[in-house]
Amino acid sequence: MILIKNAKIYTMTGEIIEGGAILVEAGKIKAIGKSIQAPIEAEVIDANGNLAFPGMIDAHCHLGLWEDSIGFEGADGNEMTDPVTPQLRAIDAINPMDITFREAVEGGITTVATGPGSANVIGGQFAAIKTHGNRIDDMIIKEPIAMKIAFGENPKRVYNEKKTSPSTRMATASILRETIMKAIKYKEKLEEADGDKSKLPAYDAKLEALLPVLRGEIPLKAHAHRADDIFTAIRIAKEFGLKMTLEHCTEGHLIADQLADEGLATIIGPSFGFRTKFELKNKSFDTPGVLNKAGVKVAIMTDHPVIPVQHLPMCAALSHKSGMDEEEALKAITIYPAEILEIDDRVGSLEVGKDADIVIWEGHPFDLQAKILYTIIDGRIVYKR
Repeated sequence: MILIKNAKIYTMTGEIIEGGAILVEAGKIKAIGKSIQAPIEAEVIDANGNLAFPGMIDAHCHLGLWEDSIGFEGADGNEMTDPVTPQLRAIDAINPMDITFREAVEGGITTVATGPGSANVIGGQFAAIKTHGNRIDDMIIKEPIAMKIAFGENPKRVYNEKKTSPSTRMATASILRETIMKAIKYKEKLEEADGDKSKLPAYDAKLEALLPVLRGEIPLKAHAHRADDIFTAIRIAKEFGLKMTLEHCTEGHLIADQLADEGLATIIGPSFGFRTKFELKNKSFDTPGVLNKAGVKVAIMTDHPVIPVQHLPMCAALSHKSGMDEEEALKAITIYPAEILEIDDRVGSLEVGKDADIVIWEGHPFDLQAKILYTIIDGRIVYKR
């Protein structure tokens, strides 16, 4: 049991609580308010007026799939041998003992959605995990959380080099449509068999993996930078009535009103750094604020290792500097990603009953000089400065 007292508490769903307290028991937030009586056995953390935030959430990264300080041996995020690999599961490649997990914890990042890269038209299954632990099975919040798909330059470049399809945007869309149709037919045959083993179709791992997408249990996680690719992703999702989130959405600020009309959530980034390819030519930290003001739900990502995951607050700060409201920028790395990933029943805000993922900051997270004093995950102190 832990009692945090004398904290300025940013719940991210309600008012800021000055001089507040948080009681943690059995890994959950038991009470939160101005004054809390804790049992004598509780460990007391005096925040001394410093800021308490929910643990921050990166809604799109590749943490643990590209290991630090190593090349091919630790690069497990792209299976570049087949453009259709929905059966791949991120959890089978994540190395929680990579140093980047420790850096995430020290940076106040307590939850991430991590998964395959964008080499393939269908890349595989993302997972939502906590950033502390040594066994991935014990770190999972929800798995699978989404099915990665990709449009634009990356699938083209990978398979053009192999002199095979897709080498055009037309082929990328065609392969995706064909695979979805095969999965629909597979699902229909399963339903028609109604448990009769003699009528069941031959097992297909790829099509089995797409069944949660067809049932609306998880969304497509659509890598798309350019406006035309974003609209292609929307077109295909509509054709088949599938849930989808828009990832990167680099030119989203150019089509903000249309995206607001579509009602899709966006996960924006990585907005910091060099424009490494043509489809990033309109990359800007203006994008999150423009979309947010248009009425689009926005989360901000690092796309780790493109931007190291611990710099997620810096990305939100730069979005605020470029015009995004401060509170909305904070929500874009806390409650909004939790809602987009559909794990907000557990993380993303400081509320009674939620996981006790709490970070105490000396200074505001948007100040590059701010320091993390404590990181608490599932009610355990996992980092103390």
